[in-house]
Amino acid sequence: MTSLDALVMPDKYPRAATYDPQWMVDNCMGPNPLWLLEDLSRDCTFRPGMKVLDLGCGTGMTSIFLAREYGVEVWASELWLPAEDNAARFARAGVGDQVHAVRAEAHDLPFEPEQFDAVLSVDSYHYFGTDDLYLGYLSRFLKPGGQLSIAVPSLHRELRELGGAPAHLRTGAGWEVLAFHTPEWWRFEWEQTGLVEVIASRAQSDGWLDWKLWCEVCAEHSPDELVRQHSRAEIPMLDTDRGELLTFALVTGRKNGSAE
Repeated sequence: MTSLDALVMPDKYPRAATYDPQWMVDNCMGPNPLWLLEDLSRDCTFRPGMKVLDLGCGTGMTSIFLAREYGVEVWASELWLPAEDNAARFARAGVGDQVHAVRAEAHDLPFEPEQFDAVLSVDSYHYFGTDDLYLGYLSRFLKPGGQLSIAVPSLHRELRELGGAPAHLRTGAGWEVLAFHTPEWWRFEWEQTGLVEVIASRAQSDGWLDWKLWCEVCAEHSPDELVRQHSRAEIPMLDTDRGELLTFALVTGRKNGSAE
C-alpha cells in the first residue's frame, strides 16, 4: 500500500509539501496540480497584487496555492464545476477575498481585454489550446508583457514520427493522447503566431514518476470511485512507458508589446 506520506516531498516540492496530502487527494481531478505548478513557477514570476487567470482550474487547488504562496489575486475559471462550489472551497481555505470563482468555457471567457498580468493553465490547456487559433483569442485578455504559463501532459516524440499512438498510450489515455505534444511543438506553435515570446519550454524531468506515484496514491486513498478507477487505469500505461515517451511539458511565454 502506498502511503499518503509519499506525497510529501520537501526536497523536490517544498511549497506543496506544506499542504495536507489527503486534501490534495480529495480534490484530485488529474495529475498533482501543485507539483506541476511549483515546477512551472521556476520559469515565471508571480508578485503580490498581480491579477492572474487560472484557466481550467478544476477544484481550484492551484488557485488556492497561487493566492497563499504568492499573494496574487486570482480568477479561477472552470467549466465542469459550479462556481459556488469552488467559492465555498476558497472560503474554507481562507482565500475567499483573493480568489474569484468563475464558471466559463475556454472559448467564451467573460473578462475584459488586457485584464490579466498572467494567465496560467495546469493540466487543462491541451483540451482547448492545440487549436491553432486559440492563442489569438486568449492573448487578448493578457496585458502587453504579461505571461502565459501552462503545464500539460507531453511526449518526448510526436505521434506522427512514431506512425501513430502506441498501444499502451491508447489503452491508458484513449484518443485524447492526440492532444499530447512535445515541448518543441508548443514552442513552435506559440512563436509562429508572433503574439508571444517563449521564455521556456521544457520537459519535466522524470515527470512520469510523479504521475505514477500520484496515481498509486489516488487509486488507494481517493474517496471518489471514478478517480480511483481512472488512476488504476493509468498505472499500467506509465509502467509500460517508463518515461520513454510520457512526461509533462512546462511552457511559459510573454505577450509581445511593452508593459505599462
